[in-house]
Amino acid sequence: MDLQARLDELLRVAGEMGLMIQRVPLGGDGGGFCIVKGQKRLFVDLQADVETRYEHTLAALSLLEEIDTHFLLPEVREDIEAQRAQG
Repeated sequence: MDLQARLDELLRVAGEMGLMIQRVPLGGDGGGFCIVKGQKRLFVDLQADVETRYEHTLAALSLLEEIDTHFLLPEVREDIEAQRAQG
């Protein structure tokens, strides 16, 4: 499974979790999760390459325990667990 497909899977689950997904240009090295006025937001940097977008999205979503209650493709679930193990 390529990185774009993995990123799409993470974004699908983020939407299921109720996160507002904002695809914005952030200079190529940004993106992540925050809460603005009670709204959970996931920022995806349109200027970053797919690898960077995936890494930032993976890091952000791996911090959210509620992702464990959602179905993820096995490859993406493994990436979440590996990210958590890295701390």
